[in-house]
Amino acid sequence: MVALGAALLVPGCSPGAGDATTQADAGRAIVTIESGASRHMFKVEVARTPEEQKRGLMFRTDIAADGGMLFAPYPPEGGGPQEASFWMRDTPMPLDIIFIRADGTIANIAENTLPFADDPVRSDGPVAAVLEINGGRAAELGISPGDRVRW
Repeated sequence: MVALGAALLVPGCSPGAGDATTQADAGRAIVTIESGASRHMFKVEVARTPEEQKRGLMFRTDIAADGGMLFAPYPPEGGGPQEASFWMRDTPMPLDIIFIRADGTIANIAENTLPFADDPVRSDGPVAAVLEINGGRAAELGISPGDRVRW
């Protein structure tokens, strides 16, 4: 298990690769979450390298309502889905951390994580990606485990 500071972890798969959601440049992506009959789109930064994933959203004080960060691939060295763990050290804003399985469905969501906390936040089993968005946003939009995620 790898611990990352305020970072999302994304394994080496990209659900929906090649579709319209992947048209952004290398450092950004559009992530779509299908929740029942609703669709929610986020314009996020992509953390691909170990350095980018280690830094994550540390020190950020302003994230757009439809912004966030996608950690892909997870782990950055490859090897496929695995359990993800990270902390909120040096992260001044609460985040919702969405853990995504290799099949593109949400495994679990750590909602409103505590800023500056060193306690690990973990996935419920192996994941291929992680999406960080503003704290409380998942509940506000009705996003829940089992929903489908594409980018």
